[in-house]
Amino acid sequence: MSTIAHHVPDATLACYAAGNLPHAFAVVVASHVSLCIQCRAALEAHQHVGGALLEAADAVAVSADLKSAVLSRLDEPFMPEPVYERSGIYPGPVMEALKGRAPNWKSIGMGVRQDILWSGKEGSVRLLFIPPSQAVPDHSHNGLEMTLVLQGSFRDQTGGFGVGDIEIASQDMEHAPVAGKGEPCICLAATDAPLRFRALFPRLLQPLFRI
Repeated sequence: MSTIAHHVPDATLACYAAGNLPHAFAVVVASHVSLCIQCRAALEAHQHVGGALLEAADAVAVSADLKSAVLSRLDEPFMPEPVYERSGIYPGPVMEALKGRAPNWKSIGMGVRQDILWSGKEGSVRLLFIPPSQAVPDHSHNGLEMTLVLQGSFRDQTGGFGVGDIEIASQDMEHAPVAGKGEPCICLAATDAPLRFRALFPRLLQPLFRI
């Protein structure tokens, strides 16, 4: 029986199924779906509905430059699929982002480490390593932050999150996540804008660590 308590919102799953979710968030959603039977079933339902709508839709004429427009987008990040095989604690989509390698951890202070898996104009997605009982500096958001727990746990003002749980923090949310006791908390986190730190020191280091 699954112990996952915090799932991807249905509207976000529908956006992912339609291919409209920004790449960084799509990696997190694909990773969660690969761990969560409930969200996997919901995603498949959205995909079936989308397929039925396409089959029922009338043909529409397209512009002459459609081919050029499509070809120009071939270098853009592709929508990751929820690969169901895992390597240790890392779901298939994370291993694809890692290109099969181990995480290249870099210290960002207080024992916290990160590995930026992808960064672009739409945002970034990274792995975070947080030592047991360590707090992440108090921060709010300039955009959306989506966090998936891969190992351990963390707790903030909204409750507790364990392996497979996903937290979505919007612009109006301020929190200071604290890793649980025991093993380190390893998370997959995506943002579409820089965080807003309350304390001066994290703000000074923010450009260096690209958070």
